[in-house]
Amino acid sequence: MSTAILTGPPVAGSSLEADLRSLGFEVRVAAQPAEVSAHLAATAANERLALIDPRFVGHTHALRLALKDPRFEAGALPGVLGVTPEARRALPHELPGGPQQAADALEAAGVEVHRPELGTLVATVPADETARKEAEAAVAAVDDEAVRLRSAVKSRDGFFTTFCVSPYSRYIARWCARRGLTPNQVTTASLITALIAAGCAATGERWGFVTAGVLLIASFVLDATDGQLARYDLQYSKLGAWLDATFDRAKEYSYYAGLALGAARGGDDVWALALGAMLLMTARHTVDFSFNEASHDVAANTSRTAVLSSRLDSAGWTVWARRMIVLPIGERWALIAVLTAATTPRITLIVLLAAGTLAACYTTAGRLLRSMHRRARTDRAAEGVRALTDSGPLAELAARLLRPVRLPLLGAPALALLGGAVILATAWAAPLGSLWPVPAAAVYALCAGAALVQPLKGPLDWLLPPFFRIAEYGTILVLAARAETDGTLPAAFGLVAALAYHHYDTVYRIRGGTGAPPHWLVRAVGGHEGRTLVVTVAAALWLGGGGHTQGFIFALTTLAVAIAAVVLVESIRFWVSSQAPAVHDETGEPA
Repeated sequence: MSTAILTGPPVAGSSLEADLRSLGFEVRVAAQPAEVSAHLAATAANERLALIDPRFVGHTHALRLALKDPRFEAGALPGVLGVTPEARRALPHELPGGPQQAADALEAAGVEVHRPELGTLVATVPADETARKEAEAAVAAVDDEAVRLRSAVKSRDGFFTTFCVSPYSRYIARWCARRGLTPNQVTTASLITALIAAGCAATGERWGFVTAGVLLIASFVLDATDGQLARYDLQYSKLGAWLDATFDRAKEYSYYAGLALGAARGGDDVWALALGAMLLMTARHTVDFSFNEASHDVAANTSRTAVLSSRLDSAGWTVWARRMIVLPIGERWALIAVLTAATTPRITLIVLLAAGTLAACYTTAGRLLRSMHRRARTDRAAEGVRALTDSGPLAELAARLLRPVRLPLLGAPALALLGGAVILATAWAAPLGSLWPVPAAAVYALCAGAALVQPLKGPLDWLLPPFFRIAEYGTILVLAARAETDGTLPAAFGLVAALAYHHYDTVYRIRGGTGAPPHWLVRAVGGHEGRTLVVTVAAALWLGGGGHTQGFIFALTTLAVAIAAVVLVESIRFWVSSQAPAVHDETGEPA
């Protein structure tokens, strides 16, 4: 239960008490200012608390924004202050005055007080009866519910989501809110719908492909609805943000597997394309995440590229063209759904790979041009990039041995690129089952360690995580594809899916402000260089002339199961029990 304390008797005819009760507050009224502290002391320490000036006039949604948003320890409007149990500890026992004075006291104690942007909403404390009537007229002139519905939609989103989904999904979100459904329940429904879609695609029948396309769009509508429900009803949570982010990847990659299974039923093997699509999307997202993490403490970018980008964002159609070309999740899923229903899995995956490659080239080129004009990174940004590399014991050992080495400005990304090129070229060109990929993997580990010798503060050091993702996933793909045995590529797909989950989990821990996964976890799963070495050793043992490819399939499957078990258990434990702040993606960045 939450408690709202009016700092004086309510104004006759005011709806303030009813508004507060509709928001779930128990209302207490102080007959005089001296009683406020007594009411405060009488409330349970674990309750959310609101202090309200009884003269307040404003919209109910304005009160909701200040008093109910779980992302902030304290929220304030004129004549209104809401605090969490944690922030209450910073309040003095004897309050210095009304809500404004209490907010000042919190800020003086180091508590950040959130003051929401209201737009057309009204929130004021009128000084006299004339001002009160004017404020009440202003409240009546603005439709509180219409504003709430508009604010449920991201201010920045893709073209397909903005024009083809959000115009009606916001009403689905309101319907869910009025029936007590939570964003996590809608997120789970979206996952289940996508998994059913993948199952339909796996039938290999035309009716299955058509149904799969329809269900995939339905899953995306629910995916948009869960975030809109969170914004509409302010039901943000750390668990919800994690579920929303990780389920998106689970849905998409499960659907790739469904397409591959469906194609196999028709005699077409597209597992390599499905695995390539997962590699491409994960690498592209890693570019986005790593660049953003490296830019975490950058206040502004005055490069020509950044200036041009700002100009394009202010010019009508170019905004939507640029948002579409990066192939965000809405456009991507719409493309996949339509192609699944109308064509074949092979065509679907080939077009997806082509469009994804174009999008990756476009976004990466822009980031490269921006980076060349930025100053050295801060320690905070460098540590974030280092965590995203997912480097294990072998790279750490190589870094310690090579510590005296001093690299040039672009030395770290050059070494990472060299190491990745060596292992990929060797896996591709060496005789299948030969030992050559094993020393190549050792060279890759050495290069990875050498790249980590110095703090990752260079202009292009954020390229290390995507280079490492491409090298690791690509090695698995190449060796599995060259085996040309039923079951090898599906096993490789499962291994890369487990690794992708681990890497996305790392990203969302950092984005949630809780830091990277524990060091023991990274060591336990071997680091990217250790896993690459293990896969090459397995290939050398079982892909030689003897034809014991079942051993290689068993090795990939065992590695996938072991990594998935360790990572999933730790991930679920962390997100369920951690004290991570309630977050939700409001950036509108492509997913």
